[in-house]
Amino acid sequence: MNGAPLPRLAVTAGEPAGIGPELLIRLAASPLAATLVAVTDRALLERAAARCGMTIELSDDDGSRQTQRLPGTLRLRQVPLAVDEVPGQPDPRNAVHVLTTLGAAADGCMAGRYDALVTAPLQKSSINGAGIRFSGHTEFFAERAHADVVMMLASPELRVALATTHLPLAAVPAAITQASLTRILRIVHAELRHKFGLAEPRIAVLGVNPHAGEAGYLGREEIDTVIPVLDRLRGEGMQLLGPLPADTAFVPAQRRQYDAVLAMYHDQALPVLKSEAFDRTVNLTLGLPFIRTSVDHGTALDLAGTGKADPASLIAAASMALELVARSATHSPSPRRGEGRDEGPRLPKATRP
Repeated sequence: MNGAPLPRLAVTAGEPAGIGPELLIRLAASPLAATLVAVTDRALLERAAARCGMTIELSDDDGSRQTQRLPGTLRLRQVPLAVDEVPGQPDPRNAVHVLTTLGAAADGCMAGRYDALVTAPLQKSSINGAGIRFSGHTEFFAERAHADVVMMLASPELRVALATTHLPLAAVPAAITQASLTRILRIVHAELRHKFGLAEPRIAVLGVNPHAGEAGYLGREEIDTVIPVLDRLRGEGMQLLGPLPADTAFVPAQRRQYDAVLAMYHDQALPVLKSEAFDRTVNLTLGLPFIRTSVDHGTALDLAGTGKADPASLIAAASMALELVARSATHSPSPRRGEGRDEGPRLPKATRP
């Protein structure tokens, strides 16, 4: 075989009783130009393939590099199940299996055995039901890598990072401090440069309150927390737009002004992203020492075992991982979306509405 070695992607199957194993089988059937290393149980994948009415060629991963991969082939890093899965019925006895797959995949990335990690959805309640405190992939990988991280969701049209993630709305204002906002913006800025290749990333920052507080009449978080941070970071050279009212931040005239958005809470911006590109949205963890992407949907227990789950989001996650791997290899800044078309004026560093 001739050609450059393919990137090696570690792929976890997530919750064994969910749709993850079936999605992984369908990912393997795609012509994706990567060595796919499934970090899970062999028999689980064989049963998933049978439910999908597909054949899969599994081989133990020996760590070698391929120059081509045939569709329908997967390499395997065996992590055995505790008990056989029952589709649609998560079993807490398999919680250790799920966490072991995550740890093995992350450790392999940090050791250089894999070029990136792609994760299928898992069931948090099943892991917590086993008596193991677990809040999600993002927090697990942050602890494993001893890293400060930020959650970002991205589609081909829009990137949205989150200042807070899975918090009750009442807890959001107290969670947004000058220190946390400064840390998050620095991570997002650095990752847009290093992972996405944007030499001077432009970040739109949403306000906490309706109308971005309306000069304090609808809340003081913008005045007391957000604006001081933005002013300070603009002084360091960051291009920051805002704080913007969330209800107008996504109109076309505004979107031409920025490369990414920082939303203050989970449901502030994600409905816009998901309504536009649900099957093309990818979850990324910024700040890790390796590339990690994921689907942006859950375990779909009602579909598990039917072989009918749509693999589009997992394929999008793997494709984005490959794009980030390629960009990190070349270290070349990428053009902005639509560069060469009329995107409106560049944002001055000191501009704030």
